[in-house]
Amino acid sequence: MNHPRIDAATETHRSRVLQTITLGFAGDPVARWIWPEPDTYLQSMPKFADAFGGAAFDHGTAYVVDTYKAASLWLPPGTTSDEDRINEIFAATVRPEIAHDLEGMFEQMGRYHPSDQQCWYLPMIAADPAHIGRGLGAAILKHVLRECDRNGHIAYLESSNPRSISLYQRHGFEILGKIVAGDAPPMFPMLREPH
Repeated sequence: MNHPRIDAATETHRSRVLQTITLGFAGDPVARWIWPEPDTYLQSMPKFADAFGGAAFDHGTAYVVDTYKAASLWLPPGTTSDEDRINEIFAATVRPEIAHDLEGMFEQMGRYHPSDQQCWYLPMIAADPAHIGRGLGAAILKHVLRECDRNGHIAYLESSNPRSISLYQRHGFEILGKIVAGDAPPMFPMLREPH
């Protein structure tokens, strides 16, 4: 098997990267708890992904594998999500009955998130479901984790899908705890020390 080709995604790739992420998260327990209706999900998820991890495009840390078969948005040290925009998206799209639990989920995420300025954060990584099982997610992880190791930086993520945990563990991530808020599916904050 050929090694997957990994490229940094520029601003001109933004829409296609967000489409890949939206496809990849279509079966994600947390994403579909937030937006269970297909039309709301398809309209909201690309906007959310952009607000949550879109700063990666500005830093050259948005990556695609083999022309959009998989994609990731990594936030390098000192970079954050657009919280105001996330709140606007949630206010406009989230069912009122889950708003409190969703707020609790994000509060817990904030408590686990490392305050260390030398932390690479992975808010979004996904493969197009037509290409799952080909090692594309692993290729993206290795690509960035090599840089973390070279520079002595930690890496952090929250796994919103229990099926992904073993992938992250194989690449050195360890579970820090469990995020549980009301009826929301659990999330698992995970940290990787540099190797």
